[in-house]
Amino acid sequence: MEGHGIRRIRIAQIGTSRYSHGSEIFGSLKKQSALFDIAGYTLPQGERELCPERTAVFDGYCELSLQEILEDPSIEAVTVETEEPYLTRYARLAAEHGKHIHMEKPGGTDLAAFERLIATVKAQGTVFHTGYMYRYNPVIQQLLAQVRQGEFGQILRVEAQMDCHHTKEMRQWLEKFPGGMLFFLGCHLLDLVLQIQGMPQAVLPLSYSTGLDGLHSRDVGMALLQYPTGLSLIHTSAVDVGGYAMRRLVITGTKATAAVQPLEMLTPGGMYTDWCIYRNAADWSNRGEQHRSAEFDRYDGMMAAFAGYIAGDTANPYSPDYELQLYRLLQRCCGKDGDEK
Repeated sequence: MEGHGIRRIRIAQIGTSRYSHGSEIFGSLKKQSALFDIAGYTLPQGERELCPERTAVFDGYCELSLQEILEDPSIEAVTVETEEPYLTRYARLAAEHGKHIHMEKPGGTDLAAFERLIATVKAQGTVFHTGYMYRYNPVIQQLLAQVRQGEFGQILRVEAQMDCHHTKEMRQWLEKFPGGMLFFLGCHLLDLVLQIQGMPQAVLPLSYSTGLDGLHSRDVGMALLQYPTGLSLIHTSAVDVGGYAMRRLVITGTKATAAVQPLEMLTPGGMYTDWCIYRNAADWSNRGEQHRSAEFDRYDGMMAAFAGYIAGDTANPYSPDYELQLYRLLQRCCGKDGDEK
């Protein structure tokens, strides 16, 4: 990372999970040894027994107790990667001990606990960084910059979709969360809409259960967000064959429309993104300006940014107040009325 050469960040990881990105995050720390000095890891929720297939990434590194990590002043940062219900608890413990925090999204299920975490982070003045992976997709970064610069004109609506096909076991696990898939993956999409359009005037939660396999979890997550120019849509599903390739983002403005699909497609060397920009409204046969990104690793960009924020090379554009605003809006999209302040 350019500009980051003063010191390496001494860091430890708290937990991993079955369905999120703990293994990938630790793997990225290992790859970026010029940025990170890994002190070790802890598995505080019995992860070694719960998901042994996700723990091989830690082989060769020192397994520590939670207290050893929290009380070691040489460990200045942690990655909190437990399963969602425990994220806020461990992140707040780390914040209380003055650690810089990277935390898996979106941050537990309890709004009051998340508010206490944000208050602690602000009081400590430490970096608080969350695992919203599309923030570090180079195409998404470019399009968001163009939106801010006015290249799309007035934004009329955003449509964001993030689908996949999960096992029965995973879809049953979704019962832990308000809104099911909307909470688990729809948060990524909500982050994009909020950045592009700001806070909506109203929210209509539309998540539902397909009832497949006799389950009752909300395995399809949907929400409509009302803005002065119309309605924006987020949609995420756990039951779509070919869902990964269908993930997309459409930004419609008065000057141009951008269509990103697939949001990310895996390759042996990483992943790429396809996108198209349409600027000629009069030509119905216009196929737009079609592009494909270079290959990238979503986690490497994410963790390099975290190191830069800690080192002071760059300012974190996502403030604790923004993270709290996003979390409150997510609660509303999951049907928890009255949680916005």
